[in-house]
Amino acid sequence: MDKILFVPNPLLRQKANKIKKVTNNEILIAKKMRDIMNKAPGVGLAANQIGILKEIVTVSFVDQNTKNQIEYSLFNPNIISYSKEKVVMEEGCLSLPNQFAEIERSEKITLEYLDEKNSLVKKQANGIEARILQHEIDHLSGKLFVDYLSSLKRNIIIKKVQKFLKNKK
Repeated sequence: MDKILFVPNPLLRQKANKIKKVTNNEILIAKKMRDIMNKAPGVGLAANQIGILKEIVTVSFVDQNTKNQIEYSLFNPNIISYSKEKVVMEEGCLSLPNQFAEIERSEKITLEYLDEKNSLVKKQANGIEARILQHEIDHLSGKLFVDYLSSLKRNIIIKKVQKFLKNKK
């Protein structure tokens, strides 16, 4: 649980489990995830990326408008609506180091999640925040950003990751 798992680790393809109740244990996991994410550095992290199959996501990004650092954790996040407007942007992933691809996602989403006090939060997100949340929530169902690509492009990226990791040893 101290480091980020890389493709092709099978835990990255497993579905995370719903949390019955947010306890101190889940809050500690989220805190640890934020530390790992910030050291990486990254803008989002899903629990299965560190080998924990629980529906926990952490995000940390700079708000484009206010320039404030936004950082929070989500437990059992669920996207309840997607806007019809789509945006194509380059994405990367901490589990696929140094690999990037243009991915189309909804510009705006509405989601629900539990916060650290077990309160149900309903939130609208757009722009970079919506993209990060869609990417991380995909992780919880075992989906990676490369799954939006053709099998040829996906396989090329996965091979590059494996080569990168082999050379790192």
